[in-house]
Amino acid sequence: MNNFIFHSPTKFVFGKDTEKEVGQLLKSYKAKKVLIHYGTGSIKRSGLFDRVVDSIEEANIEYVELGGVVPNPRDTLVYEGIDLCKKENVDFVLAVGGGSAIDSAKAIAAGAKYDGDFWDFYDHKAEMKDALKIGVILTIPAAGSEGSASAVITKTDGMLKRGFYSQFYRPQFSIINPELTYTLPTYQTSAGIVDMMGHIFERYLTKSDNTLFVDRLAEGTLVSIIEAGKKLMEEPTNYDARSVICWAGTIAHNGFFGVGRVEDWASHRLEHELSALYDVTHGAGLAVMYPAYMKYTIDEDIERYKRFAIKVFGVQEEGKSDKDIALEGIEKLEEFYKEIAMPTRFEGIHAKKEDINKLVEKLKENVGKTFGHFKELTMEDAKKIYELACS
Repeated sequence: MNNFIFHSPTKFVFGKDTEKEVGQLLKSYKAKKVLIHYGTGSIKRSGLFDRVVDSIEEANIEYVELGGVVPNPRDTLVYEGIDLCKKENVDFVLAVGGGSAIDSAKAIAAGAKYDGDFWDFYDHKAEMKDALKIGVILTIPAAGSEGSASAVITKTDGMLKRGFYSQFYRPQFSIINPELTYTLPTYQTSAGIVDMMGHIFERYLTKSDNTLFVDRLAEGTLVSIIEAGKKLMEEPTNYDARSVICWAGTIAHNGFFGVGRVEDWASHRLEHELSALYDVTHGAGLAVMYPAYMKYTIDEDIERYKRFAIKVFGVQEEGKSDKDIALEGIEKLEEFYKEIAMPTRFEGIHAKKEDINKLVEKLKENVGKTFGHFKELTMEDAKKIYELACS
């Protein structure tokens, strides 16, 4: 196990009706004026917005609002939010929603404390040195942004999807009430499950030695996600299953599973180009990329893939080679994706094989000549993985 620093200062408030505590939480962080940032209006239709506002007003805190966040959040709304924060002297940003709303809120919080173009951070031209404080009320368990120090934004000019990591915009607190996820469409629930599993895979697939303890934690979490995911396909309002998904999504991306190891992130790099070009839901894109990536890299560490097959999917060993066991594990993963109605090939997200060269060109602009740590990949490797995702 490598040396590591694990830093996760976010306060998590979990359980039923916890969104009603937001006013007092904001007050404890000395918030004076809050930007409530959310999506396309579902929180108003559900009554969540009113409950949040009531709690904020009871705490005698002012607020302004900005809705309109879409999946793969855009820089255009971020600029609007930055201008609003500066004009209204906002000192705290509250994201109410899923990963898109949270990531957009993070970018706004950073840009509001920066004199230049916030995209400088995502273009790696500037170092983040400050940001407004951020809080979260989670409505979609998936991205893990409620507990992470990273955010991904899409630049509309050229449809460039880029991420940036900084402790300055890790949320101060995150409220997680599983009941707020009851009304999610099955597609969004399933895409979120794929996303959180992906955040574990990016840490699990490693060349670092002596990581067995964290591997076991990761495998147990994956099993729990799969069990809860299957339950939710039958019982969308099962509180216990929703609770598993909500908390698993948080710990999957707060750095917990990355301790003591070198992380990979190649599959995410590959998927970002898909969702940038086709504007597909991130989790759906990952469901297409992971089986292809795993098949392509299986020979890098057959033992690790074999362990994954046995510990996560219960693949039987008798009479099979190590590689056959490992491949069966990947097949089981694809079967699970299909069981929760997720695509596993290009055609399922309306991606086109003839666009692969374009995807690779955009990828090279983003990452350079090589990327990934579990297996260092070239652009030729990327092309072959995209091709595998077509067949």
